[in-house]
Amino acid sequence: MLALVFSCFVGAIAWFSAWLYIPPAHALTQIKLTNLDYHECPAELAAGAVTSGGNTRAAKCFIVTGKAENSTNKTVYDADIFGRVYDANNDPMIQNRTRLGSIPEIPPGVSDFEMRLSVPANQPLPLQLKQFKAAGFAAQIRK
Repeated sequence: MLALVFSCFVGAIAWFSAWLYIPPAHALTQIKLTNLDYHECPAELAAGAVTSGGNTRAAKCFIVTGKAENSTNKTVYDADIFGRVYDANNDPMIQNRTRLGSIPEIPPGVSDFEMRLSVPANQPLPLQLKQFKAAGFAAQIRK
């Protein structure tokens, strides 16, 4: 009988101690993107095509640059960049997709970022970059 009571006691302690440990939450951290600009890719990056629904179309390559503002006191990792890209006629250049790229690491404060962007070659310039933002994690998720 004493062994049964002792087993129950040890089991209760183990169950209760499991509740005391709470793993760290890796919630998304929002990153503000500002000072957006773009320029054409250098020749070594410019070759490519845009593929959609099995159709291949010629593409133009651009490098989008800007400032990423991490207002936390921790580095943010694996931040996905979301936004909308329109042509000179306000027509969407990248349809059915708002995730455009990623930033591997953003230290606290304001830092520069850049990403490659390919768009259909037949749509008129200039690009209009709208609703850009990023969201990442306080710990590395992807390895």
